[in-house]
Amino acid sequence: MATRNLEKLASIDAQLRLLVPGKVSEDDKLVEYDALLLDRFLDILQDLHGEDLKEMVQECYELSAEYEGKQDPKKLEDLGNVLMSLDPGDSIVIAKSFSHMLNLANLAEEVQIAYRRRIKLKKGDFGDENSATTESDIEETLKRLVVQLKKSPEEVFDALKNQTVDLVFTAHPTQSVRRSLLQKHGRIRNCLTQLYAKDITPDDKQELDEALQREIQAAFRTDEIRRTPPTPQDEMRAGMSYFHETIWKGVPKFLRRVDTALKNIGINERIPYNAPLIQFSSWMGGDRDGNPRVTPEVTRDVCLLARMMASNLYYSQIEDLMFELSMWRCSDELRCRATELHNSSKRDAKHYIEFWKQVPANEPYRVILGDVRDKLYQTRERSRHLLANGTSDIPAEATFTNVEQFLEPLELCYRSLCVCGDRAIADGSLLDFLRQVSTFGLSLVRLDIRQESDRHTDVMDAITKHLEIGSYREWSEERRQEWLLSELIGKRPLFGPDLPKTEEIADVLDTFHVLAELPEDCFGAYIISMATSPSDVLAVELLQRECHVKQPLRVVPLFEKLDDLDAAPAAVARLFSIDWYRNRIDGKQEVMIGYSDSGKDAGRLSAAWQLYKAQEELIKVAKQFGVKLTMFHGRGGTVGRGGGPTHLAILSQPPDTVHGSLRVTVQGEVIEQSFGEEHLCFRTLQRFTAATLEHGMHPPVSPKPEWRALMDEIAVVATAEYRSIVFQEPRFVEYFRLATPETEYGRMNIGSRPSKRKPSGGIESLRAIPWIFAWTQTRFHLPVWLGFGAAFKCAIQKDIKNLQMLREMYKEWPFFRVTIDLIEMVFAKGDPGIAALYDKILVSEDLWSFGERLRANYEETKGLLLQIAGHKDLLEDNPYLKQRLRLRDSYITTLNVLQGYTLKRIRDSNYHVKLRPHISKDYVDSSKSAAELVKLNPTSEYAPGLEDTLILTMKGIAAGMQNTG
Repeated sequence: MATRNLEKLASIDAQLRLLVPGKVSEDDKLVEYDALLLDRFLDILQDLHGEDLKEMVQECYELSAEYEGKQDPKKLEDLGNVLMSLDPGDSIVIAKSFSHMLNLANLAEEVQIAYRRRIKLKKGDFGDENSATTESDIEETLKRLVVQLKKSPEEVFDALKNQTVDLVFTAHPTQSVRRSLLQKHGRIRNCLTQLYAKDITPDDKQELDEALQREIQAAFRTDEIRRTPPTPQDEMRAGMSYFHETIWKGVPKFLRRVDTALKNIGINERIPYNAPLIQFSSWMGGDRDGNPRVTPEVTRDVCLLARMMASNLYYSQIEDLMFELSMWRCSDELRCRATELHNSSKRDAKHYIEFWKQVPANEPYRVILGDVRDKLYQTRERSRHLLANGTSDIPAEATFTNVEQFLEPLELCYRSLCVCGDRAIADGSLLDFLRQVSTFGLSLVRLDIRQESDRHTDVMDAITKHLEIGSYREWSEERRQEWLLSELIGKRPLFGPDLPKTEEIADVLDTFHVLAELPEDCFGAYIISMATSPSDVLAVELLQRECHVKQPLRVVPLFEKLDDLDAAPAAVARLFSIDWYRNRIDGKQEVMIGYSDSGKDAGRLSAAWQLYKAQEELIKVAKQFGVKLTMFHGRGGTVGRGGGPTHLAILSQPPDTVHGSLRVTVQGEVIEQSFGEEHLCFRTLQRFTAATLEHGMHPPVSPKPEWRALMDEIAVVATAEYRSIVFQEPRFVEYFRLATPETEYGRMNIGSRPSKRKPSGGIESLRAIPWIFAWTQTRFHLPVWLGFGAAFKCAIQKDIKNLQMLREMYKEWPFFRVTIDLIEMVFAKGDPGIAALYDKILVSEDLWSFGERLRANYEETKGLLLQIAGHKDLLEDNPYLKQRLRLRDSYITTLNVLQGYTLKRIRDSNYHVKLRPHISKDYVDSSKSAAELVKLNPTSEYAPGLEDTLILTMKGIAAGMQNTG
């Protein structure tokens, strides 16, 4: 059986070699890994669903492969005929099979990348796609700064220990894979890795192979579909699970590697344990912008849950540290503290008595750490009680209420060990623990709050009307500022409990009351989305004061749309001109820039350029007022929302805009791709740290004046072209909703947030994620490339010399090169032939010409892009990525065709699926599991099997594209 399956797959390797001749190394394992996983799965499929279904899967794959090889639309038609002949249950099995095979292909890629990475590290060779062009290795970066760029080791050390990278986990609905499946995928990945280990024995191999098959079958048997939307608490638990699995232990491991890298450039000092090198924040349960499910109660719950998780992680680790620090020599300072604790008359609780019986007086470190353990226990239990009941019998003074209390006894132990000549012991597990406490604090992550500026305006309007001084909403910006400042400077209460409140106003005020109630280290920043003016910031400052927030959160304006980005420097300059505000911020300010809505507003090219210029101008304003500015990048996972390789994204930012301080969102599926495995976590921390350091110490080149002038010209053309189609073409909205699964997106239940800000709105109200998601599903990616072609064509037609200038910009300017390379990668994932199929079966004939026009634009844009990059073929400089994409294509094509025809059936009001006559007792007996799948979603308004088939195709295509939005 296995041999037959492998023989069918044997031609893949040869096909791939033809696609990228002579460039993919001979030690490449991808095809081998993929074939093994697919072979095991086909055997499982036959056992579960019979020979016929297995052969149907293989037939669909072969037709897809023929289409991919020749781009013959007839093959898509043939494939459609095969798929439409299936019964509802079998359609679900086929969709589930191809989705599963794409997930397996992704796992094969991850194992191959890790394998190639190990080989390159052993050879000391960093000259491939994981090298300096796309990834930062901390040791190589430090050596390059010292050896090639002539920085002194002391300069490097000083810059490194003072820089901060804050990674902000967000719960935007982009993770389409359920957590239970992700865990099974991790076990498959581990089995595959171990199977190819050099020292594996025959018995080990047999057992691992059995485990591999077991995990593949378990994943296939798991329902991929979320039957209900996740709550914000569910999203938070899913996000925090990465701390348990990789990040908690990954941070101290990474910091040890930094110590080693420093030693190798001549610095014999370790990174201080409290250096803020890596920080973590979260929006999960704090991002209420357009999400009515994020209530004040939810925010309170997720903060308490995070505190409980943090204290539990510390508690589970402290006993190991207690047993490790068994030595008796200590400083007088520590011995006095230990004696005081040991003799304390307060130790009368049963678990204390048992502990003190076990700890001899001549083990002082254990005495100190035992007290830490007890307080951690109380801290955890108090959070648990508050979470469950809203109250706790455990007094706050019996717990750790701030991180300084927690650090103090640990620092005492560290100092004592060093004084007694035991620094080597101090720099072991105790140093790791100190670094964890410094990184994660008592709250694990700091929760940002995000709210739309209009919601604060509503509150202020209600207050001014209640005070009978007019309508705040109707006031000019100058009058708003004048009134807000007078109240901020004054001391009188602004409103009382008699303030008339709508449900929305009460929600905003109750959120501020939660900020006042919970410990201050629970929270990070207060983000104002759709910010435009200083009054937006001052209003939040006033509301924090009025609601008695003891340690006010730093207030961060978020500038998103093109006009707002353009006006941002002037708005920030006006804000810094206010004496009260400048005194409040103490020389530090954070500004967030949004990639998603700017891209949806004007297209990728114009948004990227406006984001670049806005950062430059914001930095100039900050320098003028003597303020250190931190840029907070609201990047998504896809190119259309600012996604792309971390290293390139950072190094392509304008000079002086990172300067050792960076915040960036890590969203949905990107969290799994960055932190899903230990080696991924380690690599992610390296990339961010090394690239941030390199940008600060060796900034990228600034664009020449003529480059700027050309970019300004082509951005205007790109914006006009993009908006003329997306917002001004009367047929566009109808075409978009017919040609993509946008209207069906919400059924995936992949996030707690609605897909639209306003349910009745059009494209402008649609969130950037479903906007990108819908076009990704059809492999057309319109929001990413639209506008590029018109811009480049106009520039070249105006002056042929501009072509040479564009090529020069591509070679010499990191920002422009990264932009072009990312769009080229998107074209490599695209397929206008698939988009044409969707048009043919879903779009009314009177719109066909519009679709043809867009596809002609696609082809023209692709040609111009290759011309500027100097490439004959897409991804010719990246054969490894090209190989990986080609391996997925045939799987994705089957899912595309199945999705298109399923959408047609769903949208055809005259179509009513009836189970075919042979889906009776005989069918159920012979293929029970397929028939049962139809019954999994009895509440669907669609005919049996259609909704599940559609959702499975969406998830499968998302897995294949590795971009859900």
